[in-house]
Amino acid sequence: MNTFKLRIITPDKVFYEGEAVSIIVKTAAGNIGILAGHTPYVANIVPSPLTVSENGTDSRVAAVSAGVVKVENGVVTVVTTAVEWAEDIDVSRAERSRERAERELAAQASDKEFRHAEQRLKRALNRLTVSGKH
Repeated sequence: MNTFKLRIITPDKVFYEGEAVSIIVKTAAGNIGILAGHTPYVANIVPSPLTVSENGTDSRVAAVSAGVVKVENGVVTVVTTAVEWAEDIDVSRAERSRERAERELAAQASDKEFRHAEQRLKRALNRLTVSGKH
């Protein structure tokens, strides 16, 4: 199977660097699958599962926050504010984050505070979904 170079990076570190057969990630326009030879592409990604297949049969899933996916010259780069493999997610912490965000949303704060709480809730729900506990 044809592979491509995949880099997943955050402001703090290179989370993943290796060869992949495919990835699936959710953009603002919906899910996109990327295979070797994909045309050049750039899109915003939203908090969602990111599925990485290194060999075409097995895959790993990570929870990604908002960011960007870019395909250029056979290299796929995902830049995101936060990312965790499903097995590394602290479910208790994600539940606490969800509960805190829901309380903040119910408090009817300013528009800015509401948007921040809404983003935190999306991230917490995504982490719980990816972990398989939601």
